[in-house]
Amino acid sequence: MIRSYVINKYLSKEFFKVVLNVSISFFCLGFIINLFEEINFFKDFDVGISMPLFLSALFVPSMLYKMFPFVILISGILFFLKIKKTDEIIALKVSGMSNFSVILVPCFVAMLLGVFFITSINPITSILVKKYETIRGSFEKDQNYLAALTVNGIWMKEKNYNKNYIIRSLNLDDVYLNEVTIYEFDNNKNFLKRIEADSADISSLTWKMKNARVIDKEGKIIIENSDEVIYQSKYDIEKIKSLYSNLDTISFWNIENEINLLEKRGYSTNEMRAKYHRSISFPLFLLSMVLLSGVFTIGIQTKESNWSYIFIAIISSVLVFYFNDFSTALGKTDKLPVEVSVWMPILLIFIFGSVGLINANQE
Repeated sequence: MIRSYVINKYLSKEFFKVVLNVSISFFCLGFIINLFEEINFFKDFDVGISMPLFLSALFVPSMLYKMFPFVILISGILFFLKIKKTDEIIALKVSGMSNFSVILVPCFVAMLLGVFFITSINPITSILVKKYETIRGSFEKDQNYLAALTVNGIWMKEKNYNKNYIIRSLNLDDVYLNEVTIYEFDNNKNFLKRIEADSADISSLTWKMKNARVIDKEGKIIIENSDEVIYQSKYDIEKIKSLYSNLDTISFWNIENEINLLEKRGYSTNEMRAKYHRSISFPLFLLSMVLLSGVFTIGIQTKESNWSYIFIAIISSVLVFYFNDFSTALGKTDKLPVEVSVWMPILLIFIFGSVGLINANQE
């Protein structure tokens, strides 16, 4: 029992070291790539190098989080390759461990890392991405509009024709905003008038109001019960539906609340539900990557060069990424149920890895 504990502790420690080294390598590579992108973005601003460095530091942790399954895959290949080429695998077998036992330890570590990333790292990266978007957005050339989805309704702020507008709607129904109120202000933030309507057709940038009335700053009704009032906006149905285009800003602990809020406001919840199931399945995804790496190393008895394993890792990562992305896209477009689109690729990888592990265990 003590010997088994010592061996398992050793394998866990060694695997974690490999994961840490590969993670640092990915972080540095991602930081350098993103830094060039930030420098290119800020080339017309007098901000020096400090701002691109700071924004890269905010953004790259989220990038690493999304790439972590492939970090685990590469780490697994490097770890199993190490114990295979140093003949540690033979010593472990002599001590009574099977291939299954050797692979099982990194699987357990990967699942623990998955739970830790979802419950602890993801909330931090979501905060960092929000900070990143806020700072970077303040330098965007087109900052004349802003939108938000809150418990009080859908809120929008935009600037048109040297006037400022604040728009509030109860919810979204197909291409219609219901119970719309538009407040108009001048450049000095002086209130000018407001438009109230039962609904607004936002299928284009020219909104068509239904049963609208216009009230001036004195409270006098200028127009009442009209279907001919229009409003020229910077928003249409596509822009409003993309309010949650960057789901990286949503923490795992807030996903259910956001799903309820989207349903209440009439938005599609497919992308948010897909994110929820991706989060729940993340530990199993990491475990599947370890199984896959074990199949490609311990499961292959022939002597291969390091370049062969690197090639296998790259090809596998690309195939898994595109298969997973394609399946998720089918879920977002209602071609498949969201749950099936998220879990199917992971379960297939898990089954393939498990079958390969059974064969490897017989060697």
